[in-house]
Amino acid sequence: MYDFIIRNGTVVTSHAERKADIGVRNGVIKEVSASIGVSAEKEIDASGLHVFPGAVDIHVHFSEPGRAEWEGFRTGSRMLASGGITTFADMPLNGIPSTVDEAALLQKARVGEGKSIVDFALWGGLVPGNLRELDSLAKAGAMAFKAFMSPSGNPEFEAVGDLDLLEGMKRIAETGKVLALHAESGPVTTFLAEQKRLAGRVGADDYLSTRPVSVEVEAVERALYYAALTGCPLHFVHISSAEAVAVIQDARAAGINVTLETCPHYLLFSHETLKEKGAVAKCAPPLREKPDQEKLRKAMELGRIDFLASDHSPCTPDLKEMKKGNVLDAWGGISGGGMTLLAALRFAQEEEIPLTEAVKWTAEKPAERFGLAHRKGRIEPGMDADLAILSLNQPHRVTPENFYAKHPVSVYMDESFPASVQAVYVRGKEVFTKEAGPVEGQSGKWLSENVSPPVI
Repeated sequence: MYDFIIRNGTVVTSHAERKADIGVRNGVIKEVSASIGVSAEKEIDASGLHVFPGAVDIHVHFSEPGRAEWEGFRTGSRMLASGGITTFADMPLNGIPSTVDEAALLQKARVGEGKSIVDFALWGGLVPGNLRELDSLAKAGAMAFKAFMSPSGNPEFEAVGDLDLLEGMKRIAETGKVLALHAESGPVTTFLAEQKRLAGRVGADDYLSTRPVSVEVEAVERALYYAALTGCPLHFVHISSAEAVAVIQDARAAGINVTLETCPHYLLFSHETLKEKGAVAKCAPPLREKPDQEKLRKAMELGRIDFLASDHSPCTPDLKEMKKGNVLDAWGGISGGGMTLLAALRFAQEEEIPLTEAVKWTAEKPAERFGLAHRKGRIEPGMDADLAILSLNQPHRVTPENFYAKHPVSVYMDESFPASVQAVYVRGKEVFTKEAGPVEGQSGKWLSENVSPPVI
């Protein structure tokens, strides 16, 4: 009846933890029950282990084509698989060309299907000058759209002004897709950074002061007002402050179709980490000071943040070098796409939160919001057999050997987590084992048949 059966594991869903067997046929989960009474050619004994839905990371930056020396689909997907991530969505910037028209989308899809070992979706971009491309991007298979309200750092993907943002939101609403926003006030951050440079103040404290919480809140408030005008579903990426969380939740209570994510690095690290470790801990928005970080952690604990995403934003090591302590000019992105599920479990342990909540943060909620829930994010009959088997008794320490990204340059290096990934399956195919590492020769699929509507 089954191609393989996982037996005796503790299956973790968004509702419960229970001992169960999982039967898989043709890459699909066919049965989840206390005891499957038939045998299979391959049987996996998961006694003492926990089986989670493969994580869905909707925010990664694989810079291929064009900047594969930063990160590519092969190395990036291997890194994700090692952390129990079985589906990702690649952002439209950092590659050359950026994914701002149908031709670029299809080009990136071909590269991804030839190199990724896990399944993936693709974002389309909203930039100045591509308003007429939005409808064709949506029809060609873009999962959703992304825009910046402040400079992206790459000239190929410019931030949108207010008029382009309003018109873009109107058109995206007509496609039925979601618009994700990097919400920081561009004029203010640019002005503050220039003032610091003129004064010769370019250290860690200076960088933090150029991107205060207030610039995040202002941009969020403005975007929500535009959403009310246009009816565009919104998603805010990498929210770093409890103040912004509160504004978004108030808007949702008032009827705005909006969700938000935060990233593991905002929960696990603070501004002190930037001062200690340097530019490997630089990101935008920046890591916050400890009192602000604690407020964000509390918002996560209380369920006011929808889910986690890594915002894996790697670069070549030279771009992280700080000349004469200059943090302002170092690349602003954190490499850590394989850490999302492990970080969620660490946070849940630290705050004594049930594992069922970690399933919502890492799999169920992102899949629901971005139209992937008909296949991804749950352990149920009929779903893709995307499964991550973890030991909660064997800790994991990040090393250059097990990081698997293009460059082992990360704030996560030498960090320890209370759980470790033992094996990972994508549509029933083994893509990672702790003993052998990522499995070569497996092919991920582009999830272009995005048929489910976005939900809150």
